[in-house]
Amino acid sequence: MALKISIGQYYAAASPVHALDARVKLWCVLATLVAIFCAANAAQLVLAVTFVAVLLALSRVPAGRVVASVRHLMAFLAVLSLFNLLFVRTGAVVAALGPVSVTSGGITAAVLYTARFALALVTGSLVMLTTTPTQLADAFDRMLSPLSRVGLPGHEIAMVFSLMMRFVPTLADETSAIIDAQALRGGAFDEGGPVRRVRSIVPVVVALLASGLRHADGLSRALDARCYEGGAGRTHLHEQHLSAREAAAAALTASFVVLLALLGLLF
Repeated sequence: MALKISIGQYYAAASPVHALDARVKLWCVLATLVAIFCAANAAQLVLAVTFVAVLLALSRVPAGRVVASVRHLMAFLAVLSLFNLLFVRTGAVVAALGPVSVTSGGITAAVLYTARFALALVTGSLVMLTTTPTQLADAFDRMLSPLSRVGLPGHEIAMVFSLMMRFVPTLADETSAIIDAQALRGGAFDEGGPVRRVRSIVPVVVALLASGLRHADGLSRALDARCYEGGAGRTHLHEQHLSAREAAAAALTASFVVLLALLGLLF
């Protein structure tokens, strides 16, 4: 049994999106996500879809790779759409079958909220696919550096984030190995009622916690052996600098946000 985790995976390609400074990329994505969740009409949704499609084309990441990275959340989007379709009662009744009815407001909500989440997932996936964990960690380190000036552990927080990203694939592989080992010993994870299935997961969780603690202890010993002392005076192997490329990305994102706001006022 293999667990395919897309978090932390990187798709190498020579594209303008890959070459962007990770700090600018994160701020632009944050602004894009806020704008997407503010979309409230068809014109704004069309603009958001177009903008995300342009980002996808510029990133040179295959669309199938992006869809594969978010396919596990498609069931959530389907349930979200169904709930909005059946439980939103605003607007005129479009169709009815006994006590169940579908209204125009329900259709609008189902399309709107599902499209918002889908676009947000694709945008977030593009960040993970076009930025290495090291670049993300360095970006967070620089973005949190002002905290260190007021006595807060900005560098340490960024380091914890970096370690989390690096250990996700490792823990996923170990989870697969533990589940396979339990299955060879007769453990059944897809048989019986809900209570039995939950109980069958308990040994996996216990073994995974023990493995995580072992990794944490080994990592702490390695840091101690290397006399690690936080981020004071530390430098980076690859220093990033802002250029015209980052200015163009910020201008493109700002234009999208402004145009989306104007469409909200006009329609």
